[in-house]
Amino acid sequence: MFWRSLAGVIAAVALAQAQIDWLHYGGDTGGSRYSAAAQITRENVSRLRVIWTYRTGDISDGADGKRKSKFEATPILFNGSLYFSTPFNRVVSLDPATGTERWVFDPEIDLKIRYSEGLVSRGVSAWVNPAAAETAVCKRTIFLGTLDARLIAIDAKSGKRCPTFAERGQVDLKKGIANLDVGEYEMTSPPAIVNGVVIVGSSIGDNRRVEVERGIIRAFDAKTGVQRWTWDPLPAGDRTGAANAWSSISSDPARDLVFIPTGSAAPDFYGGERPGDNRYANSVVALRASTGKMVWHFQVVHHDLWDYDVASQPLLTTFKRGRAEVPAVVVNTKMGHVFVLDRETGKPLLPIEDRSVPKTDVMGEEASPTQPFPVMPPPLYPSSFSANDAWGADEAERDACRRLIEGLRYEGIFTPPSMKGTLIYPGYLGGVNWGSASADPSRGVMVVNVNNVAFWVRLIPRDQLRDQATEIRQTYRDVQFANQAGTPYAMARGAVISPKGNPCVPPPWGKTVGVDLNAGTIKWESPSTLGVGGPLITAGGLVFTGAGIDQKFRALDVETGKELWSTNLQAGAQATPMTYQLPNGKQFVVIAAGGHGELPVKLGDYLIAFGL
Repeated sequence: MFWRSLAGVIAAVALAQAQIDWLHYGGDTGGSRYSAAAQITRENVSRLRVIWTYRTGDISDGADGKRKSKFEATPILFNGSLYFSTPFNRVVSLDPATGTERWVFDPEIDLKIRYSEGLVSRGVSAWVNPAAAETAVCKRTIFLGTLDARLIAIDAKSGKRCPTFAERGQVDLKKGIANLDVGEYEMTSPPAIVNGVVIVGSSIGDNRRVEVERGIIRAFDAKTGVQRWTWDPLPAGDRTGAANAWSSISSDPARDLVFIPTGSAAPDFYGGERPGDNRYANSVVALRASTGKMVWHFQVVHHDLWDYDVASQPLLTTFKRGRAEVPAVVVNTKMGHVFVLDRETGKPLLPIEDRSVPKTDVMGEEASPTQPFPVMPPPLYPSSFSANDAWGADEAERDACRRLIEGLRYEGIFTPPSMKGTLIYPGYLGGVNWGSASADPSRGVMVVNVNNVAFWVRLIPRDQLRDQATEIRQTYRDVQFANQAGTPYAMARGAVISPKGNPCVPPPWGKTVGVDLNAGTIKWESPSTLGVGGPLITAGGLVFTGAGIDQKFRALDVETGKELWSTNLQAGAQATPMTYQLPNGKQFVVIAAGGHGELPVKLGDYLIAFGL
């Protein structure tokens, strides 16, 4: 007994003094956003302070012809350095102990182009060439995807392009893509790298027309840049586009699998030119990483009409059924639905039902008669709303919200868009977005940030667009128009907000939710504000999250959701934090605080490291 106890103490000391890296954008290849670092605990988190701050200088408020910036990056700790990308697509290498700059790589994108996603980059990926000598150039490589659709290989030590990768260190991802529009075909998320193969998706501007760029997945040799395979989510000969994977791809290298989160086929809100379920759109698709061959797929929305892309990185974790442990993939959605699937087959591990949903009343459209609903876990936020539920700070504001909602068609979730105007609730910024999920493997707890906001959409006969535009702008505070060329209808959409600018649904408009995946139950909820960005879980029993428009950075108890610590940041933290531990045992927690050009937060250029 003594020797067993002594061995445990020695192991704990060794872990406390070991370096704990953060090698991937999502922490690991499966996007768990979990770290074994445990120096910072529930007992001492109140002593957190800023250790260092680095400023990128890359910030845009929309002046000078540039788009607004969104600092959504999560750094990686690889080869003893921190690496991250800025909204201007520059890659920065820092000393993780001090935040001192080691090098900066600038791909020199044209900042004046009107990129559909704004100026944004969520991160980079890293690879070690096992066949190269230790001193070889690009033995260790950083991969960056850019807003102007290039895949660039950078030497991790020097910050210079890899000379033997493709053409002078980069692949032009626009080659082979039809129907290209400038600034509409981009890379905003880091690539996946599996056994020497670099796999990329794309971000495609929504709702321009039917024949937009196709969401083809491509794989390249990590050493040479030679294309290895392609996979197209759309049927051959289909004239529609998109169904692209703009969020992060997960992988299971041991099983030679990549898990692709796809979005809607084009356009989002009218599907008359893309009849049927649009099988591989709005899905998680498992492909062989070495060949691109499809293994299985699971569709979360049939024939999407609501912009319900799979925005969250598929979460790879272990599902416990009695004493058995089953490798699982968890699919979080904008609808607040959580699907738990067998990683090898795609079969449900928790029950799912096909349920009838409202019919369309739009000529030329054929909505799916049913949609899949998980029986458990329950929805992460309500799936129905009515004018009686309208919220306002006073009676006048509530009345204004009631009138807005009463004027819209709504028969529950999956009510199709209409020419009258349809309420979309859950909204397309709702549920779990690109911030994705975090999972504690020992506790079986998944943590997600959830938005709770209603939206509206109206289809407009093309010859009535000018007449209706004036009335729509007078009725709604938040309005976006889109052409949807190639269909009979233009489109207008926006958030259902009061004349004062507040959401018309009751607060909280954001929350962090803990889910017991094995039991299929909601464990706790912690209210916050509307935002984008994800959570991080550590072995110290903590959940770290920013994301909200209140510009706070918080630490919660992973067991209860109770807030244990918070601090005000210099700008919005619309990003996902990461953590690491250096060989001296010191743990750092790092968050990008640069704001988001489409949210009411202060813009900035800060990367901030906290420690005890």
